[in-house]
Amino acid sequence: MIKFHDIKIGDFVRAEYEGKVWEGEVTRLNGDEKQVCVETDVQEFWFEPEHLRPIPINDESLTGIGFEKEVLPDGEVKYKKDAFRILLHRPDSFAHFDMWYREDKRHHPDVHFIHQLQNHYYDMTKVHLTK
Repeated sequence: MIKFHDIKIGDFVRAEYEGKVWEGEVTRLNGDEKQVCVETDVQEFWFEPEHLRPIPINDESLTGIGFEKEVLPDGEVKYKKDAFRILLHRPDSFAHFDMWYREDKRHHPDVHFIHQLQNHYYDMTKVHLTK
C-alpha cells in the first residue's frame, strides 16, 4: 500500500482490483474521498490507496522510464536521463545509491520505489519524470 499523501499526479504505480494488477500513471487525486485515478493500458480507473502498490526500483523499471544504463570500469553502474544521474556502487544493488542533478547531490536517499524516485526527480529538476 502507498499512503495517500505520498502519491502525486504523474507517479507510476501498480493498481490491483479483484486479483488483477495493472501498472499505470496517476492522473487525478480526490482528496475528499482519498481516491486515486490511475490510467492503465485499458482505461482510467479510480482506486483506494490500499489497492495501490509501489513499483520497485530495478534495472527493468529504470530503463522502462527512459534511463540509459552504463556499466563503469570499476563495476559501478550509472543510470542516466538527461543531466540526472543515479549511481549504484554495486551492480544490481538498489538498496543504497547516490543520485544527483547538477550541483544537487543526494547520498543514499531513502528511495526504494519508482514513485519516490519521481518525487525526488521533480524536487531536484522541477520537471516531471515520465516515460
